[in-house]
Amino acid sequence: MHAFLVAIRLALKNLRLNKRRSFLTTLGIVIGIAAVIMVMTIGAGAQELILGQLKQRGTNMIAVLSGASDEEGPPAQAFGIVTTTLTHDDGEALLDKKNVAHVTDFAGYVTGNDQLQWDSVQRQVTYTGTTASYQEVEKVQMSKGRFFTESENSGSQHMMVLGAQIAEEIFGNQDPVGEMVRLKGKNFTVVGVLAAKGSSGFENPDQAVLIPLFVAQKELLGIRHVSFLRVLVDDESHVDQSAEEIKQTLFERHEDVDFSVRTVADLLSILTTVTNGLKFFLVFVASIALFVGGVGIMNIMLISVKEKTHEIGLRKAVGARNTDIMWQFLIETIVLALAGGFVGCVIGIVLSYVIVLVIRLLGNEFVFSLSFFAIALSLVLTMLIGLVFGLIPSRKASRLPPMEALRYE
Repeated sequence: MHAFLVAIRLALKNLRLNKRRSFLTTLGIVIGIAAVIMVMTIGAGAQELILGQLKQRGTNMIAVLSGASDEEGPPAQAFGIVTTTLTHDDGEALLDKKNVAHVTDFAGYVTGNDQLQWDSVQRQVTYTGTTASYQEVEKVQMSKGRFFTESENSGSQHMMVLGAQIAEEIFGNQDPVGEMVRLKGKNFTVVGVLAAKGSSGFENPDQAVLIPLFVAQKELLGIRHVSFLRVLVDDESHVDQSAEEIKQTLFERHEDVDFSVRTVADLLSILTTVTNGLKFFLVFVASIALFVGGVGIMNIMLISVKEKTHEIGLRKAVGARNTDIMWQFLIETIVLALAGGFVGCVIGIVLSYVIVLVIRLLGNEFVFSLSFFAIALSLVLTMLIGLVFGLIPSRKASRLPPMEALRYE
C-alpha cells in the first residue's frame, strides 16, 4: 500500500512539473469526452421532445399507411414506395361498427408542393388535402374563422385553412379570413387560421396549408388514393383490438396486405429504436477522438520513460521493484486520462446547456436532459484509456536493467 501511495505522489508531481505538456497531451481526451457528453445530452433531449410530442397526439390514435411493411420496421413510404390502393372509402368502412367496434373518427391525407400566392406575395408550400375531421383528429384549435365542413369537402369547395406562421408570413397583420389566394392556378378562399401550436415531431401545424381532400385529389394531384389515414379509437384500452379489426377489414376489402397499421405504441417503439441507434452511432464517431487522445498519451509516456531512464535506474538501485516502477508510470497515465476526462465532462455539460438555451431562444421547447449514464460512461472510458495505453510505457520502464539505466545520459 505504501509503494502504491508513493507511485501516486510521484505521478502527480511529474504532472505538475509538466503542466503545458500534460494539457496538450489530454486535449484529445478532453475533446472526445466533451463530444460524447454533448451527443448523449442533446440526443436525449431531442428524443424526449419527439416522443413527448407524439404522446401529446393521444394514445388512442392508430395510423393506417399505404404499402405493406414489416411490423418491426419502417413503413414502405419511408423507402419512397408509392401504393395507390388506400382510399377515403376505406376510412368510411372503418367507421362501420360492424367492422371496427370502437373507431369514432378518421382523417384522410394527401400532400403536394406548389406556389401559394396572395397579391404580390408568393411562398413555396407543402399543402395537405384532408377531411373536415382533421380538426378533431389532430387536436387543433382555430384562432380565426372556422374549419371547412365535410359537406364542403364532398362538394369540392375551394376552401383553405392556414397555420398561424404561414398566415403571418403571407398576410402580415392583415386578417386572412375571406381573402382569395391562388394555389396551383386555382383560387381558394381562406376560411380560417389555426391557433399557434409549434412543431410536433416531424410536422409543424403552424406551417400547414389545408384544403378539402377531394379538391386536392381531383383538381390538384389527379389521384384517387390517400397517402395515409389517422383513426381515433374511443378509449386507449381498445387500441390493440381496433388495430386487429382494421387489419382484417382492410384485408377483406383489398384482398391483399398492401397497408400498414401502426399504433402510437408501435411508433414510439420504432422512434426510440431509431433515435437510440443514431445517438450511439454519433457517440461511436465522437469516441474516435478518445482513441486518438489515448495514442497521444501513450506516445508522451514513452518519451517520459526515456527522459526518466536515469531516475528509474536510481530507484531500482535503492530497492524499487519492477512492479513499483510499472505502477508509477501506469498511475501517471491513468491520472492524466482522468484529468482530461473530468475537464471534458465539465466542458461538455456547459456547451450542452448553452446549445439548449440557444434552441429555446429560437422558440423551440427543448429539455436539458443531462445524461448521468454519459458522465459515468465517459469516466469509465477515460480510466480504460489510461489503463490500456499506459501498459506499454509502464512495462517498458519496469523492464529497464538498472545498470543500463544508471549509465544513460
